[in-house]
Amino acid sequence: MNMLKRNNSPKAWGLGLICLSLMVCAAAADDQPQWGQKHTRNMVYEEANLPESFDVKSGKNVKWTVKLGRQNYATPIVSGGKILIGANNELERDPRHKGDRGVLLCLNETDGTLCWQLVVPKLEDDEYLDWPLVGMVSPPTVEGDRVYVLTNRAEVLCLDLKGLADGNDGPYQDEGRHMTPRGEELMKPGKLDADIIWLFDMRKEVGMYPHDEVFSSILLDGDVLYLNTCNGVDRSHVKNPAPKAPSLIALNKKTGRLLSRDNELIGGMVFHATWSSPAMGEIGGRDLVFFGGGDGVCYAFEALQSVAPAGFLKRVWRFDCDPTAPKENIHDYQNNPKVSPSNIKGMPVYYKNRVYVTAGGDIWWGKRKSWLKCIDATKSGDITESGLVWSYELNSHSCSTPAIYDGMVFITDCGQTVHCLDAETGKPYWTHETGGEIWASPVVADGKVYVGTRRKDFWIFSASREKKVLCNTELDAPVHGAVTPANGVLYIPTMETLYAIEKKGK
Repeated sequence: MNMLKRNNSPKAWGLGLICLSLMVCAAAADDQPQWGQKHTRNMVYEEANLPESFDVKSGKNVKWTVKLGRQNYATPIVSGGKILIGANNELERDPRHKGDRGVLLCLNETDGTLCWQLVVPKLEDDEYLDWPLVGMVSPPTVEGDRVYVLTNRAEVLCLDLKGLADGNDGPYQDEGRHMTPRGEELMKPGKLDADIIWLFDMRKEVGMYPHDEVFSSILLDGDVLYLNTCNGVDRSHVKNPAPKAPSLIALNKKTGRLLSRDNELIGGMVFHATWSSPAMGEIGGRDLVFFGGGDGVCYAFEALQSVAPAGFLKRVWRFDCDPTAPKENIHDYQNNPKVSPSNIKGMPVYYKNRVYVTAGGDIWWGKRKSWLKCIDATKSGDITESGLVWSYELNSHSCSTPAIYDGMVFITDCGQTVHCLDAETGKPYWTHETGGEIWASPVVADGKVYVGTRRKDFWIFSASREKKVLCNTELDAPVHGAVTPANGVLYIPTMETLYAIEKKGK
C-alpha cells in the first residue's frame, strides 16, 4: 500500500493490484497444522478453489494417492510442505521394521513420497491396550519444525519435522531403543526414521490405563500443550483400573514436563474410554479450556498463565450432557440399547460465547441415543440446568465434532445422517440420509461440506440453508478420519488410502 501512495503511475497501480491479488490468494490457501480451527476446534477452514466433485476411478481431480495399509483411522495434518498421517505397518515401507507397528508417516506435500516415519512397537501383554493392526490414530499438532503427537503406546512425543536426516537433535537420544520391540536386538536409527526431541509416557507419569487405542489431538496454546489422557476400562469392560488418574493434562511444549492436571476424578465414571480432545475460547477476558469427559460431562477450566508447574487445573464450570443417565454401577448397563451412561467422543467447539458438543451412548456398548448440546459458556459452577441453550436429538450414536459456519451447525451421526441446524436455535434446516454409518466429522471449506462414510461413500454438499448435493462418489475403503483442506488441495483419508484431490483446469 505504501508503494501505491508514493507512485500513482498506471504501472505502479498494476503492480500493486497484482501484489494484492497474490496476497488474497495466499490468504485463501494455508497449511493446517492442527485438527480443526486453532483453539476453537471448529471444523471450518479458510480455503478456496476446492473441487465440488471428483472421481477416483476415472482420476477426475485426483492429484495423487498414497497407500496407508488397511486399518487407518487417522486424519492428515499439513504443515511446512509435509503431510503427517497415522498408518500401520502392513506395507513395511522399511525392511528393518517388520510386523505389527503403529506408524506416523511424514510425506511430501507435492507428490506424497515418504520423507520419514515414526515406527512404534505395539504395547505388549494385552491386545486391549493397543488393538492389533490398528495404526497410529492421533492427528499430530505442528508448530514450526516441531511435531507433537500421541503414539499408540500412550506416549506424548515432540518430533523434529525434518526427521533424522539432519542429525539427532534434542535431549532424547534413544530412538533405537524406542523403535525396537521388547526382547529383540537393538535397532540402529536411519535417515528414514523420526527424530524424537522429548518423550512423556502417560502410563508411567500419570498412571492412566489405555483401552483399545489412545486418541488425542493435542491443543497448543503458547508454550502449553493440553491433551486428554485416554484413560479407560480394562479388557473386561466393567472395571476402571485407574479411577484416580487424570483425564486432562497440561505439558510444557519445550521440555515435556507435566505442568498441571484435572482433579475431577472422572476415571471412575468412564464407561469406555476418554477420547475427546480439548478446545479453547476466550470468555470475559480470560482463556478457558473446554473438555469432554468420558463421563458424559463437558468441563471448562482456566487456562494456565505460565509454564511454571501449577496445582490442579481450576474448574470454572461443569455441564452434565445427560443428567438422567445412570451415575452408579454404570457398567451394569453394558450392551443396553435403551439405558446407559453417556460419553463424549467428538471435540467441543467454541463459537461466540457458546460451546457445541455431541454426547450420548457409547457406539459399541451404550444406548443408541445422542444429542448435540449448545451450552452458554459465560456461566460458572454446575450449569447443567442454567447453561443449556438448546438440545437437538440425533438419530443414533455420534463421534462427530461440529462445523459451525454462517449461522449454521453441521453435524453427523452413526444413524447415517448429516444434519444442518440453526446455530442460534438448534432448529433443523435439513437432514440427509447417506446410506452409510458416519464416524467422521463434517468439514466446511470453500462454501462446501465434505464428509465420508463407513460405506465408502463420499459426499459434498453446499454449505447452505437449503440442501444441495454437489457430489456423491465411491472410494476404495471406509472413511473414519476427517478430511483436511490445505493449500488448495483436499486430503481424504480412507482406511487404506490417502487421496489428494485438487480442482484442475479444463
